[in-house]
Amino acid sequence: MPSMLHRLVPSSALRTLDPEQTPHVTTMELFFDLVYVFTIIQLSHYLLEHATWLGALEYVTLFAAVWWAWNYTAWAANWVNPDHPSGRGLMVVLMGCALLMAVAAPQAFSDRAGLFAIAYVAMALIRAGYMVLIFRGQVMGRNYAQLGLWSAISGVFWILGALIETVRLELWIVAVLIDYAGPYAGFWLPGKGATPMSSWTLRGLHLFERNQLIFIIALGESILLLGGYLVSHEIHFDIGLAALIGFLLIVTLWWVYFVDLSEPGEQRFEHETDHASLARAGLAYAHGVAVCGAIVTAVAIEMIVAHPLDPIHVETALIAFAGPSLFLLGCTIFHRVTAERLRALYLLAVVALAAWAWVVLSLHLNGLWLGAGVLLIMMTMAALGHQRVK
Repeated sequence: MPSMLHRLVPSSALRTLDPEQTPHVTTMELFFDLVYVFTIIQLSHYLLEHATWLGALEYVTLFAAVWWAWNYTAWAANWVNPDHPSGRGLMVVLMGCALLMAVAAPQAFSDRAGLFAIAYVAMALIRAGYMVLIFRGQVMGRNYAQLGLWSAISGVFWILGALIETVRLELWIVAVLIDYAGPYAGFWLPGKGATPMSSWTLRGLHLFERNQLIFIIALGESILLLGGYLVSHEIHFDIGLAALIGFLLIVTLWWVYFVDLSEPGEQRFEHETDHASLARAGLAYAHGVAVCGAIVTAVAIEMIVAHPLDPIHVETALIAFAGPSLFLLGCTIFHRVTAERLRALYLLAVVALAAWAWVVLSLHLNGLWLGAGVLLIMMTMAALGHQRVK
């Protein structure tokens, strides 16, 4: 048995982490991310087809699971070399689980609940189990053992939710809360205590780059939805104008993230010694909110382009407000963590977005007005923020 474990999970599959160097992002990691192109498409279409309060809550629950599965895999690849045969095998297995989650997502609250839950739980336990074995005899092995037990506890609620349709959403929300509480609780267990974040020997710049790439994928969904609609419909002036507004909104999100936030984020990781604590708040949580916002923004653009001259309905106004606002809230958390100060401009923009959505609804304005106002608020905020940075 020890010999078999050594062949399947050899310690040589670990990256050599040089304190002076950042592990590079491998092609295997980029290959793994391709699944999330499909996954994000599935999630955006789910929200498009379930634009209700219940549908929004279901979407958030599904996104939380999808994001956490990606996030924990990105962390694992910080230590495991994805180009080693053993590490590559792990990534392929996890990629298969992620693909099953994506396939099940549209019917996750109906016929394919079991497939979604089993794929998610399997992904969590396989990943944690592999990390325990590869770190056997080390502190990180103990860390991942406790993480794995937390995943097993949440997994009970995921499986129960798949089995009991009447309380599926409630059980899955409990599962999400357990998963997301784990890192802040240090994966505490009776008799074992917690795992200090300082004991997670992370290289933050590698993980930061991985988060930047997944954000690009989220923005890519906006391009796919926008382009897909234009390909299948005649482009009249109103649709063309709405599409231009949507395209510029996508550019604005990119601008805020990469021009306003990336440099201070990189500088903080370069000078910070406790990368794990910084990455936990600034990447695992803050980026999750920002990526979620980018996907919701893609849905808002699709809704506006599809009905540019129709009076805005409540669900369209709420989604057009929620997408950019979630993105800005994620950016606010990230900036607060990395720059150690609150970017009030982002929060003022959220207030302005809420006010504009209310005005559009009150005056029964159409989609072009809604989109133009959202774009103006975001572009103004981006311009003011860039001036402050300079």
